[in-house]
Amino acid sequence: MASRKTNIFVVGLDPFNLKLLQSVRHADGYAFHGLLDYDEIAAASRFDMEALLGKARRILTAFPEPVDAIVGYWDFPTILMLPILRREFGLPGPTLESVLRCEHKYWARIEQAKVVPGEIPRFELVDPFDEHAADKLGLDFPFWIKPVKAHSSLLGFRIGNRAELEFALAKTRAGIHRFSEPLDVIMSYADLPDEIAAADGRKCIAEEIISHGRQCTLEGYAFAGDVEVYGIVDSIRGHNHSSLERYEYPSSLPKRIQQRMKKSACAVIGAVALDNTPFNMEFFYRESDDSIALLEINARISKSHSPLFDKVEGVPHKEVMIDIALGERPDYPAKRGRFHYAAKFMPRLYGHHDEVRIAHTPSEEEVRAIEHRFPGAEIQLHLHEGMRLGDMHHHDAYSYELAAIFIGANSRDALRRDFHAIMKALDIRFEKDGEAWP
Repeated sequence: MASRKTNIFVVGLDPFNLKLLQSVRHADGYAFHGLLDYDEIAAASRFDMEALLGKARRILTAFPEPVDAIVGYWDFPTILMLPILRREFGLPGPTLESVLRCEHKYWARIEQAKVVPGEIPRFELVDPFDEHAADKLGLDFPFWIKPVKAHSSLLGFRIGNRAELEFALAKTRAGIHRFSEPLDVIMSYADLPDEIAAADGRKCIAEEIISHGRQCTLEGYAFAGDVEVYGIVDSIRGHNHSSLERYEYPSSLPKRIQQRMKKSACAVIGAVALDNTPFNMEFFYRESDDSIALLEINARISKSHSPLFDKVEGVPHKEVMIDIALGERPDYPAKRGRFHYAAKFMPRLYGHHDEVRIAHTPSEEEVRAIEHRFPGAEIQLHLHEGMRLGDMHHHDAYSYELAAIFIGANSRDALRRDFHAIMKALDIRFEKDGEAWP
């Protein structure tokens, strides 16, 4: 009798990431099952957290075979649902409290200040519903203000003056319920200090701007009390200094700076007591004074980096996520890739152009043909003909992300050459009021 496959449930399983999951080593012994749909946990305008948890429980309970692991690579609310479900079904994983110490931005800063105080900005808790909130802030302009938990830079504002602060607070009051309602439910499952319980989902954090210099992300894991960093990915921002334009692996930062960041990462992971999970941690390096600054921690892999690791290491780092969820120590990086370098490009249209429409995009067949012309390329368009830019899911307060384009090459220059050639071939066009734009 043949042995059964290992059953791995994936929150928000989608075709692109399923392909990557199926390319990890030992995948022939895994059976991947979707747990909740992408539209429910990533694209929804509202997250009914108790309903989502209830649905997930019913799916898992009704499954006729053993459930061996529950994993996820999406941000909020997936990353905070996982500890609840794993605990209830007796599966390995980090505690909910340790994940909240990473994901709740205010709590995260409090914990980071204990071990790397020189690498974090000044910060304050803000209640956007307090009519005197703007008067109470003690930070000098400019600074960032954002919810204590959101994702994809949504409701994140760079504040340069009082008028921009008032605008940001009004926008936050109007939209923060999308994140505050599910976060408050999740926090009710955790054992929290009084100070953090009071910093509920309707609160924001304001902090000094540290986004100067070169940005990167450390990808690592904590397992059985050990912390390992196995790769560093550079993050290159656009000309507005806010929106990301590409990720590039491996990092081009000096090795001594990479080692300093790794040391800080280990200290922070220890401080928040995070264990038995992958993580990623974002830093800035400022060459002018040789300083590093910690931006944030996420208690998950970065899904955006998975194709990059696949191209360079020969195995996507989703393998790390799977191994740890099964209670096994990862054997990574694999060092068997086809390319020396890889990048994810995120071409953007900058400014506020909600009424602009997409006049032309290539067909699916044309996109696949373009990929065939550039070995190692994978293209995901975020738009379609007739769409208003304002209706796109992939945009922040300052720009619209048109596509995700993954490229592998054997030099950094070749990455950029291929990207520009691919964008020309895609021939994306816009219109406004029936006329070609711009």
